[in-house]
Amino acid sequence: MNVTPTKSPHPRLARAIVQRTRGRTHGSITRLMSPSDFGEILKPFVFLDLFDHEGAPFNGPLHPHSGIATLTYVAQGAVSYIDPDNARGTLPAGGVEWMQAGRGMWHGGGLDKAGRTRGFQLWIALPPELELDPPVSIYQSPEDVPRDGPARVLLGSYGAASSPIASPAPINYLAVRLKAGERWRYEPSAGHTVLWVAIASGVLSAPDELRHGDLAAFEPSSQTVEFEALTDAEFVLGSAVPHAHDLVLGYYSVHTSPDALQAGETHIAAIRTRLEQEGRI
Repeated sequence: MNVTPTKSPHPRLARAIVQRTRGRTHGSITRLMSPSDFGEILKPFVFLDLFDHEGAPFNGPLHPHSGIATLTYVAQGAVSYIDPDNARGTLPAGGVEWMQAGRGMWHGGGLDKAGRTRGFQLWIALPPELELDPPVSIYQSPEDVPRDGPARVLLGSYGAASSPIASPAPINYLAVRLKAGERWRYEPSAGHTVLWVAIASGVLSAPDELRHGDLAAFEPSSQTVEFEALTDAEFVLGSAVPHAHDLVLGYYSVHTSPDALQAGETHIAAIRTRLEQEGRI
């Protein structure tokens, strides 16, 4: 991944962007964040994928997770899902899928219809008290995602809006749309010194210029950031209290200790055996 330290040419009154990237692209998915790069400095945020697919619909295979939560936000198009209980459905544009994997679960999905589908999938590391809990699955229709001005609150709280999804830690995750020339200020919650932004479309000033496909990490601080849309723009923003635990990695899992990782992978393997017996994988 091409990670570039940056120095803002603007007055030091602005909160500085300290690193930025355009990630690595494979097919229709660009991985903007992983634990080996931005995830280590932005944890509890550990993975971020920008997906942008145009073409025929498809179904993806079932796959496992443990120790993390995933939040999928659909900006355009629709995605299909298969949850751990084999329930199936469709998540339309503006909808949210929350999967808190805990001790381990399997899920799947794909693209529900032909055309263009865009959005983000974020992975969040769980704290020790939740990383081996039973899994949780929540699906929100677009009208159920709360809003404060141009910001849709996908997780946490901002302004007068709060997500009904129980956040595993002090985290805010917002999807914001601005028209060209509009300004919007983000004031982090108390203790949220982790802050990043990823651009889904358009050009944004923060005050450094950010374009479609950029992810930028801000310096650790509680300082407010002002965004200005230089064109019509759409972006996601995450802030959090820092995750005070190690990132112990499996192939589909992130835990806080080797013992917790072993417990999660053992549970995933037991579920695999049952799914094979049922002919689902």
